[in-house]
Formats: sequence, C-alpha cells, structure tokens
Amino acid sequence: MTTVTELALTSDEVALAETFEALPDLEMRIKSIVAEGSQQAMPLVWIAGEPRPEIEDALSNDSSVAEFDSLLEDSETDENLYRIEYAAGVSDMYSAIFSNDGTILDAQCSASNWTFRLLFPERDLLSETVSELEDQGITVDVKRMVKAGRNADLEETAALTEPQEEAINEAYDRGYYDVPRRISLEDLATEVGISHQALSERLRRANKVLASEQIGEPGRDGIAH
Repeated sequence: MTTVTELALTSDEVALAETFEALPDLEMRIKSIVAEGSQQAMPLVWIAGEPRPEIEDALSNDSSVAEFDSLLEDSETDENLYRIEYAAGVSDMYSAIFSNDGTILDAQCSASNWTFRLLFPERDLLSETVSELEDQGITVDVKRMVKAGRNADLEETAALTEPQEEAINEAYDRGYYDVPRRISLEDLATEVGISHQALSERLRRANKVLASEQIGEPGRDGIAH
C-alpha cells in the first residue's frame, strides 16, 4: 500500500543546528530534493528571517554544510533560495530514506526539529526507514500516516513554516486581527520575543501562504510560499 507520512526529526541530530544556533529566527522551507544515488542529497532551500550576509556567514561556519550556492532572491518575500550540499555523515539520514524507495515530497526545518513529508510504495519500507534512522541515533516522531490515493496530498501545496504558524496563532489569539485591534504589532512583537520588523515580515509571508492556498495558485516561481 502506497503511503504518505510525516516524520519529525530533531534538528541537532540531522543538520543545520549550528546555523539555527547562530540565527534562531531563521525560517527554512525545503521544496526540492535532488538525490544522486542513495548517498547524496542536495536540497533547494528557501531561507528568510535574517539579512543575506548573515545567513551566508552562518552557513559557511556550519560544520554540517560542505557547500552552498545562492540561486534566487525573492525581493517581495525577502527569501533567498540556496542549493546546499551536506558534509559527510549527514547523508546517512537521506540514504535510509532513498535506499527504501522513499521519496521526499517536501520538508521544513526549524530551530527545534525537521519535518519531512515522505512517500513510500509499501508501508513496510516506511517501517524499515524508521528503524534505520533510530539505529543512527535519530529520534523519529511519526506525526501522520495516510494511504496514498486520489484524496492524498501528493502535490506541493501551501504550508506554513513552524515560526509562521506560531506567529499567526499568537496574532489571532491576542486580537491583532480583531476590529478594532486589541494589540498593536509592536506590543505583539515584544510578547512574541522578536523584532517588530521580523514579526511584520513573518505575518506577511504567512498571510500570503494562506491566501495562495485559498485561491489555489502557487507563487510566481511555481513554489507555494
């Protein structure tokens, strides 16, 4: 039975933990994985939340990153697209997925965890992948598992990153979207613990994601923001 599953993995056991330690407000969306055999994975990653020079400085100093290339810059959303090649050792996680015929549909990375949405032709292959990841010392949390079919979400759709979801939930709960507003953006930023500008950009990107999902149109680059 073809299965779509969502797995959450701990960031410091996977990759880019040092980048998040240096820049904890970063947002990452991994929308394409290029596999070369079963040993290498070079994701295309949208990164936002900090100025580009600081992002690239953090990536350069991250021991889990072998190389990275800047591909695109979206001035409207302040996101930058990078191709990242991981250092030796990190690819073991991807090898466990690819060697069991798994396909990475999309992934998200935050300061606390990685979340992968995967497709497996057989559920037994998913079980084998989880076992191999745990043998590597990775903590695996199966968040969701569904049978693939006509109603399964096999296409890339709009999805909020974890920081975007937290920001928009806080804004809603504290009355930022009420009319009249019960809290200003400045006060909300103080309570959330990030700068006014960072919160404004995060909410703007989240609102764009939700709007694109409602009208059923991806971003201009073909990737839902």
